[in-house]
Amino acid sequence: MDPSLLLQLAFGGITTGSIYALVALGFNVVFKSTDAINFAQGEWVMAGGMMAAWIHQQFGWPLLTLLPLAVICVALLGLVSERLSVYPLSRPSPMAVTLVTIGIAIATKAMVMLLLGKQPMSLPSFSGVEPIRVGGASLQPQALWIVGLLIATMVGVHLFFERTLLGRAMKAAAADREAAALVGINVARTVMWCFVIAAGTGALAGIIITPITLTSFTAGTVLGFKGFSAAMLGGLGNLRGALAGGLLLGLLESFAAAFISSKYKDAVAFVVLLLLLFFRPAGLFGRSQVQKI
Repeated sequence: MDPSLLLQLAFGGITTGSIYALVALGFNVVFKSTDAINFAQGEWVMAGGMMAAWIHQQFGWPLLTLLPLAVICVALLGLVSERLSVYPLSRPSPMAVTLVTIGIAIATKAMVMLLLGKQPMSLPSFSGVEPIRVGGASLQPQALWIVGLLIATMVGVHLFFERTLLGRAMKAAAADREAAALVGINVARTVMWCFVIAAGTGALAGIIITPITLTSFTAGTVLGFKGFSAAMLGGLGNLRGALAGGLLLGLLESFAAAFISSKYKDAVAFVVLLLLLFFRPAGLFGRSQVQKI
């Protein structure tokens, strides 16, 4: 077996797996606060990429200016979606919130299609396209941005939940909503912030992957499903599991495409999800019951 081929496959798997990890992070943040599955996460990923590409095409703004702007815009979209759809619910159950997020996903996809168009869009690489040679394999410069931003986001979210007053309040509300409300925590506000964080991280994933693959208003469905599979693989509700599950799923896809067939690359996530549901619903890094840590 050619070592350079294995290294090339590993590079590709880590790059795509980092994207899945960012999408999975959004699923886990919402699950931690509501016990619900946020099916709008994939559409927020798509919205981030589409918005950044549209602004770049219309105004030619620098990419490093577009990135925070598009993330903030989609985070505001998450906030408005939660205020209009989840907040009005009286004592929302996880099932009710899950069903509401399906409606948010449909509305987001339709809005992007109507406002930004149906044509695929692209972004240039953040720092050139000249590949980096490592051990006989090539690595795109954009891949370094993807991995770097993933690490920065994971560290930032971890510190937010562990070191800030709002983050600790969100953890308390996730552990016991009634007890948190009794000690003065605004539970509804913590849910709102979880949707904001989930939308922002999803937008970041959509922006940094667009220079590698085109984006369109239909791209969110597949990315959302793979992010959900990664979250399940790592353990739903476990932020560290999102990182492990995303990277593992990306590596599985990369090696399956090389050694089985590229036609079955997208089927890997389906197979992984089915195996998890049958044999280990808590995920490979979870316990018999999901632990929100």
